[in-house]
Amino acid sequence: MTHGSLFSGIGGFDLAAEWMGWENKFHCEWNEFGQRVLHHYWPDAELFTDITKSDFKKYANQIDVLTGGFPCQPYSAAGKRLGKEDERHLWPEMLRAIREIAPRYVVGENVRGLTSWNGGLVFDEVCTELENIGYQVAPYLIPASGVNAPHQRERIWFIAYRYANGFDQRHGEYEIHTSQTGINALDDVNANVMHANDQGLERGKNNRSSKKLRPQSKKQFTRSIRTSWENFPTQSPLCGGNDGVPSELDGITVSKWRIESIKAYGNAVCPQVVLQLFKAIEAYEAI
Repeated sequence: MTHGSLFSGIGGFDLAAEWMGWENKFHCEWNEFGQRVLHHYWPDAELFTDITKSDFKKYANQIDVLTGGFPCQPYSAAGKRLGKEDERHLWPEMLRAIREIAPRYVVGENVRGLTSWNGGLVFDEVCTELENIGYQVAPYLIPASGVNAPHQRERIWFIAYRYANGFDQRHGEYEIHTSQTGINALDDVNANVMHANDQGLERGKNNRSSKKLRPQSKKQFTRSIRTSWENFPTQSPLCGGNDGVPSELDGITVSKWRIESIKAYGNAVCPQVVLQLFKAIEAYEAI
């Protein structure tokens, strides 16, 4: 299987594709730190930078799975929620890339807030516009806790399967030839995804009403990842025990790349969730 990623970040989708044994053909990422990470781990993949200035036609009908977590800031509950008025509303650019590339599958990702912004307007548009160019779409709400991650991180995932033939590169249109196999394609994907989905959502419902990490969940997480979360969230088990700056480091400026790496991790997708989606796609391909 061949894979290409948009809004690639530090390569969460690409890492999951590598775990699957797929070939990463290209990335598209404007951030310098993300570009360096992508080039380091996948030096043979082509790197596009600014999606608004990139032409993807050279990959028309050459990519099996195209992925992209289009920017979430316009819809996130943690931001101003300017939606389409935000310059980071880049779904139209991702849609253009999909038209140019015509992948067999599209996997998109965004924050849960996409479903509630302006009554779910953009959420509906994503589904409708994919359907209009020949894809059947199935959206899922899957949290990172669905794969035993020790945090909620609910995300909307769009899995789209192309059931159209005869892509017209000149007009960016599809000639639709439906079949029962094509129409029902995502039913099989659905069956393979729901195991992680059900577990994660149920865990999410149990935790959502409390602002603190519940003791029962903490024990469960500790067993699953074999680390200590006794002082979480005030102290991270992944860093030093003291969140303050040690006295011997007074006056030392925090590295630019350390700041960039923290931002990158915050924006990254959870590759273990992506892996379950990719396994579902490959399971359908094997039928």
